[in-house]
This record gives sequence, C-alpha cells and structure tokens, in this order.
Amino acid sequence: MILHAPRSRPGDWRSSRSKIRHGWLVPFVAADWCFDWAAYALSHWSFLDVLEYLGSFSILIAVIFYFSESGDRLKQKHYQAWQVINTAQGKGGSGGRIEALQELNRDGVPLVGVDVSGAFLQGIRLPEAKILRGNLNAVDARNSDFHKADFTTADLQWGNFRESNLSGANLRDADLSNADFCAANLSQAVLDGAKLDGADLGKTDLNGVKWQSIGSVKGTNLWQVRNPPEGFLEWAGQHGADTKPGHLGCE
Repeated sequence: MILHAPRSRPGDWRSSRSKIRHGWLVPFVAADWCFDWAAYALSHWSFLDVLEYLGSFSILIAVIFYFSESGDRLKQKHYQAWQVINTAQGKGGSGGRIEALQELNRDGVPLVGVDVSGAFLQGIRLPEAKILRGNLNAVDARNSDFHKADFTTADLQWGNFRESNLSGANLRDADLSNADFCAANLSQAVLDGAKLDGADLGKTDLNGVKWQSIGSVKGTNLWQVRNPPEGFLEWAGQHGADTKPGHLGCE
C-alpha cells in the first residue's frame, strides 16, 4: 500500500531559476518545479488516502468472492468433464475422455456407471477410482493404472488391459469375459463372483489374489501366470481353464 506522506513546501521560482546555469535547461526545471508544487498540493489531499484505502478494500472483497465461489467453479469444471465423457459415448478414440476421467478422479468424484465402451484410454491413470457398474466393454486401456480401483459389477468384456496395474482392485461380480490381461498386475485383487470365461491372464501376476469365490473360468488362459496362489491352478483346471502350453495369447 502506498503511504501519502505530506511533502515539504517547494521553494519559489526565483530561487529555483537562479540555480540554472544553462538557458536550455529552463523549460525542464520549470516543469519539474510545477510538478513539485502539484505533488505538494496533492500530498495534503485526504481524498487520495481514501482512494488508496478503497483500492485495498476492493482487493480484499475480490479475494473473498473468489474463495466463496470456488465451489461453483469446481462444479462447473466437473460438469464440463462429464459433458466431454457423455458426448463421446459410444465413439472410438479418446475424445478428451482420458483427461476428463483423470480430473474427476483426482477430485474424488465417483465414476459410478460411467460408459466408456470402445474408447481408447491407453495409459490412463485412475488409482482408487470408483467405477462400480461401469461399462468398459471393448475398451483399450493398455499400460494403465487402476490400483485399488472398484469395478464391482462392471462390464470389462473384450477389454484390453495388457500390462496394466490392477493390484488391489475390486472386481467383485465383474464380467471379464474375453478380456486381455496379459502381463497385467492383479496381485491382491478381489475376484469374488467375477466371470473370467475366455479371458487371457497369461503372464499375469496373481500374487495374493482372492480367487476362492470366482464365478467362472471356462476357457480362461492361465499359461505362465506369475505367483499363482496355492491350489488355484488345480482348481481352475478342473473348472475349464487352460493351464497348459500351446495357448496363442500373450504373444
């Protein structure tokens, strides 16, 4: 804030003129002398102090309004993100959905029931996302991060999740039929009631996976899975899974 301290009274023009040694300097000194008097007069004008205080007060009001409206701006940002997702529904490509989904998830917005079927979402980062009942049918989400994401009752059929991180993910009652999880990380994932018919889990990390209540594994490729829980491969083989060499997946 600028402080308008009273200025000392300038000298008269005669004394100022007497100090000029060169005539060509007279106009410049005269102008400076006039400005000194103007500054002297204004420094005693209280109205300028009032304007200064009002300027500072207006900044304070603007800051208060900025923070008070932050909730509305956040809602507008989320509305625009959902608009991007819904407008691109049923279309191929990304269509800005990667950024929109990641933004919503960063802000803690649940993605329950989101429909991104057939979308290109390779490399998307949605850790701990709430994607319950989501439609990810035929989605391309290779090399993505779904660490601890919740896919309860979601549709992941024919999806491509190669080399993705689904460690700790909740896939309870999800449909993973014919999905590609080659070399993915499913460690500690919950598969209770999940349908894995025809899915490719070749070279997938199954360390600590919750498998005892899996829905079905008919035709599931389990060749070269890593860290399978004790008894899992035997059980899966007895229920129609492919645990022997010769499968063409994960090439």
